[in-house]
Amino acid sequence: MNQAANSILKPSAAGALIIDGKAASEALLARLAEETRRLGAAGVKPGLSVVLVGDDPASQVYVRAKGKAARELGFRSEQHDLVAATSEEDLLALVQRLNADPGVHGILVQLPLPKHIQSARILEAIAPEKDVDGFHPINVGLAAIGEMKRALIPCTPAGAMILIQKTFAALGENLAGKEAVVIGRSNIVGKPVARLLLAANSTVTVAHSRTRDLSAVAQRADLLIAAVGQPELVRGDWIKPGAVVIDVGVNRVPGEGLNDRGQPKTRLVGDVAFAEASARAAAITPVPGGVGPMTIAMLMANTLVAACRWRGLEEPKF
Repeated sequence: MNQAANSILKPSAAGALIIDGKAASEALLARLAEETRRLGAAGVKPGLSVVLVGDDPASQVYVRAKGKAARELGFRSEQHDLVAATSEEDLLALVQRLNADPGVHGILVQLPLPKHIQSARILEAIAPEKDVDGFHPINVGLAAIGEMKRALIPCTPAGAMILIQKTFAALGENLAGKEAVVIGRSNIVGKPVARLLLAANSTVTVAHSRTRDLSAVAQRADLLIAAVGQPELVRGDWIKPGAVVIDVGVNRVPGEGLNDRGQPKTRLVGDVAFAEASARAAAITPVPGGVGPMTIAMLMANTLVAACRWRGLEEPKF
């Protein structure tokens, strides 16, 4: 095995190697800290602005984590908190101000937005070169035609792809020619990760809720990516022996007993039945601790790349 890439693979009693997303994200953040210092020497400080509309608790947690990561790297980090009643026009006006701010290289509007605001209109208003979520139609289009070096790629698919590449390298294999099955066709994960796999010369099938005999399609996969948001949909017998399994799903399901507030406990599971799949897969991501930690790390990477492009500096490769 490649020892550098192997550092993210951990043995387990279940059989499959565990793909440690936390270790991979920590390594990436350490690299980003070095690159931030390099940019600082050139007089550039990457700037990230996050916009939060309303008081959704989950969104507040995500936004705080993003801001903390940016500050720890030495970025300029700012958060704009708007009340839920903020009008679409006022939000658009803020986005335009951030587009015009030369100290802001990345703009992220936290989703979901209140129902009275059209998310597509807001996301399309963000300058493509500052669209660190990778959702602007121009970035989507560049990725669709294979111009990955010009696009900003959505963070979760980009993070998943790093884990995939490191895992195959550690196993002494190449993605080229491998049969990859992506279960899920969302614009956030399914479609972007399929495009990334095509760019890596994999043979890609995108499966979804209308796919006939989904389990049989999954069983063909040398690489299986599950991103559907259905708890433990993918069972162990769907896994081809020796396959690599990337579980993007994060689902909260009932746990056992009560918490300290007397409420029923919950637990997080993925879209894959982890124990069953581990008995057949060569390597698998856990939930939590797999793809999740890579998402914020890739947001930071996109911001740094955007800052490099703004100044015409050589951008790092991740």
